[in-house]
Amino acid sequence: MRIAYLQFAPAYLQVEHNLRAVEQLLTGVEADLIVLPELFATGYFFRSRAELLSVAEPVPDGRTTHRLARWARELEATFVAGLPERDGDRIYNSAVTTTPSGYRGRYRKVHLYDKEKTLFAPGAHGFAVFPFETANEEAYQLGVMICFDWYFPEAARSLALQGADIIAHPSNLVRPDCPRSMPIRALENHVFTITANRYG
Repeated sequence: MRIAYLQFAPAYLQVEHNLRAVEQLLTGVEADLIVLPELFATGYFFRSRAELLSVAEPVPDGRTTHRLARWARELEATFVAGLPERDGDRIYNSAVTTTPSGYRGRYRKVHLYDKEKTLFAPGAHGFAVFPFETANEEAYQLGVMICFDWYFPEAARSLALQGADIIAHPSNLVRPDCPRSMPIRALENHVFTITANRYG
């Protein structure tokens, strides 16, 4: 199985610009699973709810999910990527999963960090693991966490107990201790972890 993660510096609120930038970076990538950062197409530190609302999208009908589904189809890969999801009057910090056959599911961040609590609603359905296959029909179980979920050992443990082989971890890391902690989560739970971080 081939796994890739893509890290870049998204331009704040410039969704189409960021989608084009990622599309260029994906040129020539060959992988079965590709993980992108948290809120990869919008940037992260939202200055107001109004600015967040201007880029929040429905899932699976938003343009970012559609683009991820297209990339998955074209590259024959599974994608896990973060975006701000709008559902009625609530906005979630979500990670979307797409496969070559289209949209597969989403995870809404449970553990919101710092000022995220004033902008996003916490996910209410906990952590789940889903079966996937590579292009060569190699089966694996995939779990998803987002950024600050790493701080709580039970997050990764619950995914491991549900049978996850791999935990995809879209992130926008702020604290310096996360890069040390995710390898520990992998060792604690005997599971592979892929953290994709924003930089800049």
